[in-house]
Amino acid sequence: MAKPKKKPYNPAEVEEKIYKLWMKSGYFNPDKLKKTGAKKPFVILLPPPNVTGSLHMGHALNATGSDILIRWQRMKGSLAAWLPGIDHAGIATQRVVEKKLRKKGINKLELGREKFLKEVWSWKEEHGDIISGQLKKLGASCDWSRNRFTMDPQYSKDVLETFVHYHKKGLIYRGLRTINWCVRCHTSLSDLEVEYREEGSSLYHIKYGPFVVATTRPETKFGDTALAVSPKDKRYKKYIGKEIEIETLATDGDLAKPRKIKMKLKVVGDTAVDPEFGTGVLKVTPAHDILDFEISQRHDLPIVQVIDRRGKMSEGAGKYEGMKVDEARKKVVEDLKAIDLLIKEKPYHHRTAVCYRCNSTIEPLPSKQWFMKMDKLAKVAAEIVKKKKTVIIPKNFEKGYFSWLNNIRDWCISRQLWWGHQLPVWFCKNNEDEFIVSVKQPAKCSVCKKCKPQQSEDVLDTWFSSALWPFAGLNKKDQKTFYPSSVLTTARDIINLWVGRMIFSGIEFKKKTPFSTVLIHGTILAKSGQRMSKSLGTGIDPLDLINQYGADATRFGIIWQSMGTQDIRWDESAVVAGKKFTNKIWNATRFVMGQIDKKETFNANLKKPRATKPFNKKILAQLEKTKKGVEKDISNYQFGQALHKFYEFFWHNYCDVCLEKAKNNPSKETSKVLFYVLVESLKLAHPFMPFVTEEIYQSLPLKDKKLLMIKKW
Repeated sequence: MAKPKKKPYNPAEVEEKIYKLWMKSGYFNPDKLKKTGAKKPFVILLPPPNVTGSLHMGHALNATGSDILIRWQRMKGSLAAWLPGIDHAGIATQRVVEKKLRKKGINKLELGREKFLKEVWSWKEEHGDIISGQLKKLGASCDWSRNRFTMDPQYSKDVLETFVHYHKKGLIYRGLRTINWCVRCHTSLSDLEVEYREEGSSLYHIKYGPFVVATTRPETKFGDTALAVSPKDKRYKKYIGKEIEIETLATDGDLAKPRKIKMKLKVVGDTAVDPEFGTGVLKVTPAHDILDFEISQRHDLPIVQVIDRRGKMSEGAGKYEGMKVDEARKKVVEDLKAIDLLIKEKPYHHRTAVCYRCNSTIEPLPSKQWFMKMDKLAKVAAEIVKKKKTVIIPKNFEKGYFSWLNNIRDWCISRQLWWGHQLPVWFCKNNEDEFIVSVKQPAKCSVCKKCKPQQSEDVLDTWFSSALWPFAGLNKKDQKTFYPSSVLTTARDIINLWVGRMIFSGIEFKKKTPFSTVLIHGTILAKSGQRMSKSLGTGIDPLDLINQYGADATRFGIIWQSMGTQDIRWDESAVVAGKKFTNKIWNATRFVMGQIDKKETFNANLKKPRATKPFNKKILAQLEKTKKGVEKDISNYQFGQALHKFYEFFWHNYCDVCLEKAKNNPSKETSKVLFYVLVESLKLAHPFMPFVTEEIYQSLPLKDKKLLMIKKW
């Protein structure tokens, strides 16, 4: 009789050992898989986590789903490649390093750009591979030999050449526009990097001559350059195109003595005005509202800035200069009341724009920035999905994708940071509005013919470089083999930030869409339904689960609850069930090994045994049905359903019925059937629970066996 395994299964004794075995084998690398006869590429791109990041439940869900696919395809004989990497995460990384330096009493500005970047690179070398190590603990079978970083030399070269390419085509330009400005990160943000939070505030009704204007931001009134109404609003149609005289709050004189002054404002008709909001009259403040800026461009209105980049009232606000925005709002409201221009104030809930990185309130401000024209590129990205060259699963996410593309603004791609890809733009020192676009510094200024041009201090939006992820940094040979990729798994919140941009980039540079399928997974929420957040105390650290229950049990718990794209209300009991199931597989193996002669060995290419006993026939038939069901579900990206099918078969059909009957009816036939079903079950379970299945497989009495991870599916 074969010697039974230890009881119970201890993942801490197995997982590190098994991962080292996989790494040593080299089979994560498709170059090695070629030697096994693998030919057809199956490629997955790892959404590159931030270099500042650590594994969270969203990463764990994404990585587990991707690993199931890549292990399944590897066992099916595909040239399976899961390409990993790390994103430099411009804003997030700069904030982390700035915070570290502040603790040492070091100011970034005093340090200077060059020395600051040395600090960032030093930090990256120390912390940059943390999340890669955490993904390995989860069992992610990435090709780590092709691990990329978005600031690697080749990747950076590709990014800068992309900027030059788009500029030559006239798709990148520099212009003065009102943009989203983070007063804490001190940089511009694109529309997609702005998040919104519900806030209680007030809606102020202010007298503007014959009109009443409803606004949440009375402090910006000093930047008003017009009033706007809907052309279809019969109430105000007679005023369109005329100048009206209004009384307003003076910005000069004694701060303690508010007074009225008279001024004239033009009334314009614009379809962007919602006649149902407030009174139907909009005060147009082009410098401090993106919609107002667009109205100003259509009607040739002046731009008057009254808030600065620190989030304080500027010189244009007169005596209110230097006040923080909230402070100025209270004072302006108080002063409007004093001079009888405030009609009423009522509570109002609205969405406030905040920075997606630091959660600070966004200030729309006029600024000279670099933009990418999006109209033509957006049409390309939409057409690819409409023609099913890239399929988004589930289909209902297409609606939001098309809506974004149909209503897209030009993309603000420049950032006022030091960490990132510095713009390949060189300004003439003798004419600051003139510049040269070149990857390399020009030897001579082509503008003034005298100076040595100075490089722009701005860097590119991190998402600009991420848009090139499917091919940037790969050598030409790898691009031929691994582009386009097969499946991209990602979360819904970056469909527009990332997926659409990768699609038009792929078409622009490789003439093919970068992936055939985009799989959108659900979001893991706290059990209460709240979003997971460490700061809110609702976050779950997957590493804690791995340390307590093991990686297989954690993966089981995640996929067990993932029954589609709906959000998951996290329940740790599913991980507990996963731990019990690993033990069930382990103990079932102990029993089966106890039924086999100690000296008996089997061929690694095990054939289906002949069965005469009814319960042996039945379990073999149930196995075949389960194989087909699991195969179909994985093919349709229904990982949770596949796991449920296998669990039902192994626990209830195999263990509860077949093994129990075998105890009372031992025979040579039954032991062979039990062993065959066990081996086939290990194959079915491997993509979901790779560590325990590989550990068991390595202990089985099979001749000439290799690794379960490359065993034929």
